[in-house]
Amino acid sequence: MTDVSLPWAGEPVRVGLVGAGPWARAVHARVLAAGPETRLTAVWARREEAARETAAPYGAKVAAGFEELLDGCDAVAFSVPPAVQAELACRAARAGKALLLEKPLGSDLPSARRVAEAVEEAGVVSQLVLSNRYHPAARRFLAAARALEVAGARSRGLSGAFLGGDFATPWRLEHGALLDVGPHLLDLLDAAIGPVVRVRGTGDPRRWIELTCEHASGAVSQCSLSGSVDIPHGGTRIELFGPQPPLVYDSAGLDYEEAWPVLRREFATAVRTGVPGALDAWRGLRLQELIAQAAQG
Repeated sequence: MTDVSLPWAGEPVRVGLVGAGPWARAVHARVLAAGPETRLTAVWARREEAARETAAPYGAKVAAGFEELLDGCDAVAFSVPPAVQAELACRAARAGKALLLEKPLGSDLPSARRVAEAVEEAGVVSQLVLSNRYHPAARRFLAAARALEVAGARSRGLSGAFLGGDFATPWRLEHGALLDVGPHLLDLLDAAIGPVVRVRGTGDPRRWIELTCEHASGAVSQCSLSGSVDIPHGGTRIELFGPQPPLVYDSAGLDYEEAWPVLRREFATAVRTGVPGALDAWRGLRLQELIAQAAQG
């Protein structure tokens, strides 16, 4: 586990942010500006006023265009819809910039593959903002899971985010929970139990979709996904079953302020060393492949 208590010895990584929506303001801008590993240099968004509101608290510039953003940074963080990210991430990679990417990589499998291939061709570092993976509780869960014999698992990613509010955005309402929440659950199941070799989906991802995952180990996991249910406490829950007592991961009640310093330190370390971690664009492509398979039913 990354020790965020150790002092940062190097220069901060200069990061430009693409996007100025609620998630960009609440997480990306704030976390990247907090340093000392990173420094938020500029923000660029379709709406200049939103970019200004996002940049102002941290003394960052408002870039007049994407090329101007690229000129003043070492890395680019994205907080935009998947289709936009896929297009701009390829351009940023070709410009030699490291990438801090949201999930999913793209709105479909071909666009996600283009991002991963652009990263590979340019030889740049990439990292995914899979928020659970940076939390100490999730890391303890995965370490414990790898030592278990797992026969099966139940999991869920449920919320009312699509019913209204900041995250009822057009791309989420169009594609549903499979594309939005699916990467989180599939990533954790794949990491905890072993590689998913086949996944089948049943239902409507805009309402409720059920996934059945077959793992290389022979284990079978179930995954329930919805962003359209009115429940008091949404989030991620995974239960692993086998010849030992169940092992449970539940994101309810977790403080994600414990995750963001880990993410920031690991991204900056990857950029400075040129060595990406396991949660890179290729990981994002694998998750998108599983999502595409699930969408086929």
